[in-house]
Amino acid sequence: MRLSDSFSVRSWQRAAFRRVTKGLIYSQIWEDPVIDLEALSIESHHRVMTIGSGGCNALSYLIADPAEVIVVDINASQIALNRLKIAAIKYLPDYKSFLNFFGAANKSSNVRLFDDHICRNLDKKTRNYWVRRDVRGRRRIEQFARGFYRQGLSGHLISMCHIYSRAHGTNLRAMLSVNDINEQRDTYAREVKPLFHTRTIRGLAALRPALFGLGIPPVQYETLKANRSMHLVLEERAERMICDFDLKENYFAWQFFDRGYAPDGGGPLPIYLQREHFAQIRSRIDRLQVRHISFVDQLRALPDQYLDRYVLLDSQDWMNDQSLTELWTELTRTARPGSRVIFRTAGTDSVLPGRIPAHLLERWYYEKDASLELLARDRSAIYGGFHLYVLKGTH
Repeated sequence: MRLSDSFSVRSWQRAAFRRVTKGLIYSQIWEDPVIDLEALSIESHHRVMTIGSGGCNALSYLIADPAEVIVVDINASQIALNRLKIAAIKYLPDYKSFLNFFGAANKSSNVRLFDDHICRNLDKKTRNYWVRRDVRGRRRIEQFARGFYRQGLSGHLISMCHIYSRAHGTNLRAMLSVNDINEQRDTYAREVKPLFHTRTIRGLAALRPALFGLGIPPVQYETLKANRSMHLVLEERAERMICDFDLKENYFAWQFFDRGYAPDGGGPLPIYLQREHFAQIRSRIDRLQVRHISFVDQLRALPDQYLDRYVLLDSQDWMNDQSLTELWTELTRTARPGSRVIFRTAGTDSVLPGRIPAHLLERWYYEKDASLELLARDRSAIYGGFHLYVLKGTH
């Protein structure tokens, strides 16, 4: 392949990724909020800034009683989902209705709940998003009557995994019937592991566009692959999620195997959906500010030493050196001494060394041992690295 052909393919892949990721990507976030909260160590005077994605983690941070949580995202669909969750927790009658809406997310009564309690309390843009009709005349909010966690790019990709596994005689939902973690591991080895070695999965995994449904852009694909066969990388991550954590405690595995959470809250749930936190989160919900803006542009609009905690998800995997430098310049300017930044990476290593100026990186202390230990306990298990940086000054 000529060099010009290579650039042409990469440009097409980037354009294709931007196109398919304009709509909803994640119906839930795929970072473990328990790990986030431990790493962030939020105190009541702290201001937090995070990328929105599915909104699960931003809501969960409220149990730590922060002074403010700024939620940003450049994807309008993810912003609409975050604002829907905020309105739901504020205006739905009680915990049960909230759990039905976002825990079950597949009941016809959810549409009535939206019409009766949520719709009129949304801003115009968010309301228009959820009442917009598709080619079959169905309002978008009706996804919560059909199974919201089957929606979005990630939900569609998981559904395709179920279809493919059934074609090979495996029912992925059977994983949820195991009695203990040993049976869990045996069932994985017998039923799931062989799927990664079929010709179809090996072929699809080698195609970058096939993983767009995981929100993996072409540049992140190379980092994730790290000179290995991609089907082996995917197998490794799946095995960690399935075999290292008891399914009775891992709602990420429930999302993969059942495309939802356990019925009636009878299994593990994200923090924001747990009954014991509902009243607390509801009382603090107005501390959450959702803004349709990029992370770095929001930072530029803030004064010096304004924030204490930052959550970047895996966004830096997408960035070039210039963008990383611009981001960390603004992070350093807006951070108070002792501020913490967390992020995840497709690969194992931090993306910062050698890519941002030394004088910037030297302002931050990398908590390497803590990062490795937190990664090992992250129940989503889909990332190769978890990274915690602390601004020097009070460390």
